[in-house]
Amino acid sequence: MSRWSVLGGGVAGLCVATLLAERGEQLEVISDDARQPASWFAGGMLAPWCEAESAPRAVIELGQHSAAWWQQRVSCVEHQGTLVVAPPRDSQELNRFARMTEQHQWIDPADVEPALAGRFARGLFFAQEGHLDPRLALNEMREKLQQRGVAFHHGKPSGQVIDCRGIHAATALPGLRAVRGEMLILHSDEVRFSRPIRLLHPRFPCYLVPRRGGHFMLGATMVESHDASPISARAMMELLSAAWAIHPALAEARIVESASGLRPAYPANLPEIHYQNGTFYLNGMYRHGFLLAPLMAEQLMQRLTSEQLHEYSA
Repeated sequence: MSRWSVLGGGVAGLCVATLLAERGEQLEVISDDARQPASWFAGGMLAPWCEAESAPRAVIELGQHSAAWWQQRVSCVEHQGTLVVAPPRDSQELNRFARMTEQHQWIDPADVEPALAGRFARGLFFAQEGHLDPRLALNEMREKLQQRGVAFHHGKPSGQVIDCRGIHAATALPGLRAVRGEMLILHSDEVRFSRPIRLLHPRFPCYLVPRRGGHFMLGATMVESHDASPISARAMMELLSAAWAIHPALAEARIVESASGLRPAYPANLPEIHYQNGTFYLNGMYRHGFLLAPLMAEQLMQRLTSEQLHEYSA
C-alpha cells in the first residue's frame, strides 16, 4: 500500500482523494483553505449533451457517466434535465444549437417551467441531464473523507504526490492556460425554477442554475485571461441583462455574491493526466470540472493500478 499526497481541494483533487480512500489507500489532502478553488464558483451542471455544442466528442463520452458517479457519493444531485431557450430575435441560435447537439426535444418551455409562460415560444429540453450544488458537493466529499481519517492540511507532502491544483500548477505544466470565468449568486422569492436554464445569445450566452433557498447561480463569462481580480462591470451588466431576459422578476433579485475564478485549460480544452519528475498531474478541466473530474479520476486510478502491477511483477 502506498501513501499518497493529493494537492488541491477542488473537484479534481477531491474526486481523486475519494477514489483513493475507497481503494483503502493511505492519503492526505493538501490545500490552501484561504483560497477557494475554481470549482467553488462552478455552475455544477452535469450536461454532456448540451456541452456538445462547443466541446469535443470526448466530453459527451466521459460526461454522460458523471451523474451516476456523483449520485453514489453526494446527496445534492438533481435529475431535472436542462432547458435551452433564446429570445425571439435570436431564434436562429436555438436552431444552430439543435443541429449541433443530441438527446433533446422541442417543447413549449412553460411545459417544464411554468414561470416562463408567455416568455419563449419554444425551447430545447435535454431530459437526461442533471445538476448539483458544487459547494454542497465539495463540502460533503470533504466531510466523508475526514470521517475516513483523511487529514487535510497545508503543510508539506509526506507521500507520493498527485497534483490537482488547477491553474496553480501552471509553473510545472507549461501547456496550461487560464480561462477567466465570472459569476453571480442571486436570491429571489419572486420566481422559481427546477432545472438549469441556458439562454442563447450570439455575444454573451449564459446559464441560470437553481439552488436551495431561492438562490440562483448566474454564469459565466469565458475570457482568455490570467486576471483573477473581481468581476468586471461589463460582465456584471451582461449577466444581469441575460437574467432579465430569462424572467423580468430577476431584476428585483438581490445580488448576494459576485466572484471570478480561473479555469485551467490545455490547448484542446480537455483534461489530461501526466507523470513527470515523480509526480502525477491531473489537470485541465476547463469548464467541465464536475462533468469530467469523476471519470478522469477513474482513469488515473486505472493508471496507478497498472503501474503498481508492473512494479510488483518487475
